[in-house]
Amino acid sequence: MIPRWVTPNSITWLRFFLVPFVVYINYRGNYAVGVPLFLFAAFTDAVDGSLARTRDQITNFGKLFDPFADKLLIGSMVVLLVFKYLSQKIGYIVVGLEILFIVVGTVQWLLGKVSQANLWGKIKMLLQVLAVCLILLGLTFGYPILFACATWIFGAAIIFACISLFFHGI
Repeated sequence: MIPRWVTPNSITWLRFFLVPFVVYINYRGNYAVGVPLFLFAAFTDAVDGSLARTRDQITNFGKLFDPFADKLLIGSMVVLLVFKYLSQKIGYIVVGLEILFIVVGTVQWLLGKVSQANLWGKIKMLLQVLAVCLILLGLTFGYPILFACATWIFGAAIIFACISLFFHGI
């Protein structure tokens, strides 16, 4: 379904390119465009990973920069939304953990080791996307109860982030 000329790394670059647009459109409160654009950008994570595995195109670039693109997308949306609509503590913990993942990945890279995302990290990312989406839907439709749901889901994502970090060698 995806043309052969589209590589997993090009999809990762697309996600990097989309982040400023996703953040800006949601910052402006245009959720009719912002929510689908966020979901599309988040969905590219699953697409590039699946494509890399099925086409046997796993690269060190992808192992290093695909998670970085995810952290940039989620971290930007957390700064935009969580600090304003949820607890600042959750925002600091989520952003702090994402920075810690970047530091750990950079240290491993400097030591000559590039590891792939583990199952725990993938679950964390999925939960973070769901939580951000709930905040956006709460803003779109005026259902603040979705903020409470997002808070609990971010809590679960924090637990999975800690487990993922443990298995990455911290």
